[in-house]
Amino acid sequence: MIGPSLSPAPVRAACEPRRRWGFGLAPRSIALLIAGFVWLVPGFWEPRFSYGMLAWDALVLLASLLDGMRLPRPAQLTASRSWSNAPTLDSQTEINLTIENHGRVIVECRLIDDLPPALVREPQTLRITAFPRVPASVRYRVEPLERGDCETGMLYMRYRSPLGLSELWAKAPLIQSLRVYPALRTGEEQEIFLARSRQIDMQLRRAQQRGLGRDFESLREYREGDDLRDICWTATARRGSPITRQYQTERSQPVWIVLDCGRLMRSRVAIPNLRPGTTGVPTSRVHSKLDYACTTAVALAQLALYSGDRVGLLAYGQGIQQRLLPGRGSAHLRQLIESLAQVRAESGEADHLRATATLNRLQPRRSLILWVTDLAESAMRPEVIDGAMQLLRRHVLLFVAMAQPEVDLIAQARPRNIEQMFRAAAAQEMAGRRELLLARLHDQGALTLDLNPEALTASVLNQYLTVKERAMV
Repeated sequence: MIGPSLSPAPVRAACEPRRRWGFGLAPRSIALLIAGFVWLVPGFWEPRFSYGMLAWDALVLLASLLDGMRLPRPAQLTASRSWSNAPTLDSQTEINLTIENHGRVIVECRLIDDLPPALVREPQTLRITAFPRVPASVRYRVEPLERGDCETGMLYMRYRSPLGLSELWAKAPLIQSLRVYPALRTGEEQEIFLARSRQIDMQLRRAQQRGLGRDFESLREYREGDDLRDICWTATARRGSPITRQYQTERSQPVWIVLDCGRLMRSRVAIPNLRPGTTGVPTSRVHSKLDYACTTAVALAQLALYSGDRVGLLAYGQGIQQRLLPGRGSAHLRQLIESLAQVRAESGEADHLRATATLNRLQPRRSLILWVTDLAESAMRPEVIDGAMQLLRRHVLLFVAMAQPEVDLIAQARPRNIEQMFRAAAAQEMAGRRELLLARLHDQGALTLDLNPEALTASVLNQYLTVKERAMV
């Protein structure tokens, strides 16, 4: 549904010397040189045996030199890097490194792929044996840590012959720009929501709610009480009697995803994760609240586009970061995913009222708005609540406040000393203030959710389907 692959393009380059004098002795040569000290043992009794050590060392150095001369020059080696799939959060990406040896000697290589910290915490050392004229490949997996744009570095290489007496150092400029995308839900995870969407669509088709919405359905004779604006004057002229248009509920609705990129969305949340295929060993994924919001935005966009709606995006901080007008189709979904990958959390407070004014200008007609944000802990009413009140005059608002799991744990824990008691009281006061603000917003007609990040996506998708089922837009 996304269209062309999001995977980075393969990159290929010839190797070049790592340094001006890019060669050295291998560990095997050094071990043989150290073994030459054995000649010093009989040298204590007969000095002539000491010259045996020098002859041995000269022989080892000569053999190492000849072995190094047999190795192919760095220019005779070609390296390439390809990607099995697009790098996304919470999923592994397989990288394939290929070495082509245009020399005459088999070489054993040790590779270090210089990847940015957004992809790996520490680089891996890989081993590969490259036969002459036969491409050799090695694969390894990485799990991206940060969303956004980054750049890969060099591929560093040390290679030696099967004798292993000397080695050459080379590098390949496999530099490329790539983009780490938000987590994409698999088809199995979306299947239940897509099935429910199909069921809702069939129900709406059977209901055919006439008189609601602005989609043209049919013509009929004018009846007392009909709006004069709905009279079809061309049909009236042809038939000689008043004819009025009949409408039905629109099946295609605009859906806007509004993401707060202010300082509150920078906080990172650690959530235990059990990877598929493991034996019950839990891991922990740590992402910012904005990363979870972007994951939810992608999932909602996929479901809404499948349901026939048009999806738009507005990501804002102190200014507007990303703006995408509502559209449909695989090309539009790809553009939306590209925009979400570039969203960045800012260190300052977001300008919520500016985002509200921008959205009202871009979307004058009634629509469904998903607003993912967080509430500032202050005695005054947060500005985001005022912005939400303005949107409620015209739109259906699904307001989602992302909670902090650590604060909930502190509020629910039983204190054992005075310090823990004050911490628990502060956490409970924060939770009570959030509940009060969201309750007031709900009384004004908004759909409100206060969720931890791990429950965000499923809850939002269920709420969207409920809005579709009730034809609230």
